[in-house]
Amino acid sequence: MAIVQFSKISLAFGDRDILKDVSLNLAPLSRACLAGANGSGKSTLMKVIAGELSADSGERAVQKGTRISYLPQSGITASGGKLLRDEAETAFAHIRALLTQAEEIGRELENAKSDGGPVAALLEEHHRLQEQVENSGYYRREALIASVLAGLGFSPGDLQRSTDEFSGGWQMRIALAKVLLEQPDILLLDEPTNYLDIEARVWLENWLSKFPGGCLLVSHDRYFLDRSVNEVYELFQGNLKRYAGNYSAYEKVRQTELASLIKRYREQQEEIAKTEALIRRFRYKASKAAFAQELIKRLEKMERIEIPENLKKIAITFPPPPHSGRVALTLEGIGKSYGSAGEGHGLRQVLSGLDLTIDSGERLVVTGPNGAGKTTLLRILSGADNDYQGTVKYGSGINVGYFSQGALEATEAAEVMQGNEPVLEFLEAQAPTALIPKVRDMLGAFLFRGDDVYKPVSVLSGGEKSRLALLRMLLKPLNLLILDEPTNHLDLHSKDILLDTLQQFKGTIIFVSHDHTFMEALSTKTLELSPGDGPARARLFYGNYGYYLEKISSENDNNTGAIGLSVKSNVNNISTGSSGSNAAEQRTLNKQRQTLIRRLQREEAAMLNVIAELESEKSRMETELSSPEVYSNGEKAKAVKLRLDECAALIGVKTAGWEALAAELEKAMNGNG
Repeated sequence: MAIVQFSKISLAFGDRDILKDVSLNLAPLSRACLAGANGSGKSTLMKVIAGELSADSGERAVQKGTRISYLPQSGITASGGKLLRDEAETAFAHIRALLTQAEEIGRELENAKSDGGPVAALLEEHHRLQEQVENSGYYRREALIASVLAGLGFSPGDLQRSTDEFSGGWQMRIALAKVLLEQPDILLLDEPTNYLDIEARVWLENWLSKFPGGCLLVSHDRYFLDRSVNEVYELFQGNLKRYAGNYSAYEKVRQTELASLIKRYREQQEEIAKTEALIRRFRYKASKAAFAQELIKRLEKMERIEIPENLKKIAITFPPPPHSGRVALTLEGIGKSYGSAGEGHGLRQVLSGLDLTIDSGERLVVTGPNGAGKTTLLRILSGADNDYQGTVKYGSGINVGYFSQGALEATEAAEVMQGNEPVLEFLEAQAPTALIPKVRDMLGAFLFRGDDVYKPVSVLSGGEKSRLALLRMLLKPLNLLILDEPTNHLDLHSKDILLDTLQQFKGTIIFVSHDHTFMEALSTKTLELSPGDGPARARLFYGNYGYYLEKISSENDNNTGAIGLSVKSNVNNISTGSSGSNAAEQRTLNKQRQTLIRRLQREEAAMLNVIAELESEKSRMETELSSPEVYSNGEKAKAVKLRLDECAALIGVKTAGWEALAAELEKAMNGNG
């Protein structure tokens, strides 16, 4: 059995301890996630496990023959000049090495002059190698390569394209495909979902569920993690702690721990402030100098409590949207095509005859596979693309804000971000006067921390510019936000802050995302674009993304939840008949469900606060019980122990209540309540 074991691994860069006495075990069927704030050392630990970095101390034990495959989060480009299919086949290089070994042993056997011990050993090794090759799937590699590449979004025609033709995101998909095709014993994936759409993420989830080896993941997709892992390792201040369960279970436990930690942190900060005040008061008085020095030493020896950056809750308030009319946007007969009938590839119709009305305050998620026209539609709605058929009518008082990675690279935003002013000054110049004092916190929420705020805008990476452009847009007084992949380049903590901000936004939002959790939590309606032989078919669902998925899964039996949007070649208006009453009923049911979810969420938050207070009380009593004046006094010790047992029992009762409440909430969010 292939096993990787690490014991008391430590690593420092300069005077900063990245890893401190870290211990970790990975074995077949391990499904682990590595969590922690940006810069906490997750990628560093991954490289140590992969053997790309050496630790300063500790033991790294890898069982003989164990193969480890590692996918970094960025920076991989396939070797030039190869077809995609040939590049994918390089994943089988280790099998070809086994075949070479088997051939060499075969030649030795041909020249062997006896059937004694050496020959028997050679035969046994030859058989072992052949069996290993057979089990690897090497002789079925054509089908395996086609299957993995298709799962990650490549078309059959892509297999004969040169790897030079693929963009950076697709280069990372090629790298991921190769790592998966290697079928290692231990798989290390550092943010594999960054460049994957919904369909590819679902495929990867399914692939991992059948993978017989062990896997350690870093990802910023909570839904993907919840479906893929059963244990979480959190890296904080160089220390590694294990939590059983999926990512959501880890967050709930960690939030309970954090409530107690925050309380102790505040108490310590008060103690530090009082001590520093005493030091300032007595430092320069001769009679109290020794006392002041003693206080200074006490502060220096104090072990400072710190709160994990990724679990801090930062509330950000953006400008309120200007008032607008009841209707935000009306689409009439929208069509879009690429190419022309005279070109070699012919005319490709993406959208045709699309009619839709979007009321103010709605949050519409546009979903569908690659090529369905999602980004095309958002570009038309934002005014970035004026070459289309039909009419887009904005409602009264509508101010549009548009964000997309493509727009950032191709429009005036790219020119704006070529200056040499520091990030902090750049954003302060864009912010309304009332928000200038909060700009530093906003930048921190979007991963510009410490000295990052003093970087010149022109030297920022593509991901950094993307985050800055999104933040810059949110500072403007807008009432219609059109967002194409706003969560790209954000970690889970920043996604949560963005989600909270957008949920409080009173205007209208139309967005595309590949983050399941974000889509479900933000959306109130879902527009599905489905490519077919002709232009994309469009259907509107009167519910959020979770509701849409439920309807799709049961569509063969019950299709009442969707209203087919018109296509001019058929009907010019939204389908009539019973659909209107069904839609009204679904809107009512959806409102009731959302009300139930909000109530259960409030109850769950209150229950978790009670549990956190009880945990804090239990911790205080345990400290009290360990003090000499208590444990040396039988009566006091007995009284404290009794209170401690009562507190522990109450925690058990409240935890059971919370688990039941959490189950009810999950049921409601899945549409079964």
